[in-house]
Amino acid sequence: MATTNPPQLHHFLSLHCLHKRKRSLLALLSLPLLLLLAYNGASVFYLQAPFPASFSLENCAGKSRKWASSSTKLSSTVMLSLKEENPPSIRKTHFPILQKSKNSVIFEAKRMGKQKPMFKFLRSEAGSDRFSARVKEFFGSNSCQSRFFMTWISSIDSFGDRELFTVESLFRSHPHGCLIIVSNSMDSTRGIEILRPFLGKGFHVNSISPDFDYLLKHTVAESWFNRLRNGDVDPGEVSLGQNLSNLLRLALLYKFGGVYIDTDVIILKSLSKLRNVIGAQTIDLETGNWSRLNNAVMVFDKGHPLLYKFIEEFALTFDGNKWGHNGPYLVSRVVSRVKGRLGFDFGVLSPMAFYPVDWSRIGGLFLGPRNETHSKWLSGKLNHIRSQSYAVHLWNRQSRKIDIEEGSIIGQLMSDSCVFCNSSALNL
Repeated sequence: MATTNPPQLHHFLSLHCLHKRKRSLLALLSLPLLLLLAYNGASVFYLQAPFPASFSLENCAGKSRKWASSSTKLSSTVMLSLKEENPPSIRKTHFPILQKSKNSVIFEAKRMGKQKPMFKFLRSEAGSDRFSARVKEFFGSNSCQSRFFMTWISSIDSFGDRELFTVESLFRSHPHGCLIIVSNSMDSTRGIEILRPFLGKGFHVNSISPDFDYLLKHTVAESWFNRLRNGDVDPGEVSLGQNLSNLLRLALLYKFGGVYIDTDVIILKSLSKLRNVIGAQTIDLETGNWSRLNNAVMVFDKGHPLLYKFIEEFALTFDGNKWGHNGPYLVSRVVSRVKGRLGFDFGVLSPMAFYPVDWSRIGGLFLGPRNETHSKWLSGKLNHIRSQSYAVHLWNRQSRKIDIEEGSIIGQLMSDSCVFCNSSALNL
């Protein structure tokens, strides 16, 4: 049997204890380093789970004797706005803050409670054909010489004097026309009361809540809308209400055909002779060709292929961060691509048809005469509009807080187009 020298054994044991202490010390020093690395890794690779997206939407128009926006707070119901916003700047909204990741859209969790009403609004009853039935019944039970659609997805409190006067001017020019206001808030007992003066005069007007599932069925936008509802589409910083109204008007005309008008338009004469037309907003002064179209007034047959192209473009190129991208710029892009192609039978009207004054100069129509020269200019401009224009878009964002002065062009056009001409609306 082998034997070990005691001094050698002592040296061996000493070395073993020393190595053991070194390993313990190294382990002790490694623990804080591992904790630090774990913390940094959690910060770098932290993931937020995507939440279903719904939105608290802004109120863009209000009731005032000056056609100004009201200071009334938004109600708890879902509110979008129909009217086309017109300035080049992007309008900030009250939406939840959105962040983009490679795989999902991440919504600020603190605002999730405010999103529920929006998704309740976007959700349609499975298999429901109530919207379609109500629309067809309304048009079928009345002798409608013309079909009109307006969209109001805002609070009922903000359906004010300007919106009501648009309805007045419509029936002044089309006493036998039929108007459906596609609206959640207006499809109510209070909404009926607001429209009762028109019903009392025998005009055909009704408010019906929208059904996006039905309207977008069998279009490219059907899947886009489902992704929006599931929280997989970034709505961007431009008002989602504005963008959904751009889509809704296209779907309504595609499904039913007729005339779509914004709620800040004064109709001056009958549109009954127009068919499959859209209006230019601006023209190139050098070439005389249109440079931008607008979607505030559109007249199209049911199922028109250009409408389908508009809807397709909306779904495929949606961008919620660029003002006008899904509205005026959208129709401009599509028309520039399809013009001259077989199967697309439509016309583009000059700016005088619906947009005789650009948004940047609309304030001049609200001014009374300042002197004799100005008075002559107003008279000439008024006569030009009366003879050449079907309607006047008031560009609500720019003009809603402007007083209508005595002797102004707008004041005189209102006198031409009123139904309740002794009401105080003419003295706004």
